Amino acid sequence: MAEQGSGPVVRTVLQQCLRARLQVKPAEENQEAQFVQIDRGMVVYICFFKGATEHILPKLVSTLLNLRLCESTSGPVVSVSELPGSLLLVPQATLGGRARGRTMQYHSNISKEDGLRLYAAFVSLCEQQLLAAAARTGVQVSVQHGTYGNRQVLQLDTNGPYTHLMEF
Repeated sequence: MAEQGSGPVVRTVLQQCLRARLQVKPAEENQEAQFVQIDRGMVVYICFFKGATEHILPKLVSTLLNLRLCESTSGPVVSVSELPGSLLLVPQATLGGRARGRTMQYHSNISKEDGLRLYAAFVSLCEQQLLAAAARTGVQVSVQHGTYGNRQVLQLDTNGPYTHLMEF
């Protein structure tokens, strides 16, 4: 799905899940760790590369929410918006790594400031589109997300693994 004549500007990994829990803030002296959680749905790991702009987001979100990648209880494979299913969005800069010798380098990744801005817009668009689909069908879904630029802890129960790499 990358544009012809150029490399990808976004890389995603999609993981079908029965349940997923992501620590978004570690425990501190007088405060417990904070988590977000979803039940049945999809975990989306995302990395933005240099050259990514807001223009890619509508196509990206539409594709991710409408691809038939999730097993349903009735048999056929459906999209996360048809399940009903929830989303857990995880910023994952390491998806942009390239091996150089025995180390990983991340020179193709977008700047942290631009990545934060695009990630926030991506989360917002996913929320709008998945919640609009849920309103039409009357099902309850949620969109949860990790925090950009922070280390996070993920717990994942999957009925697969059913994992897909996609580039845009």
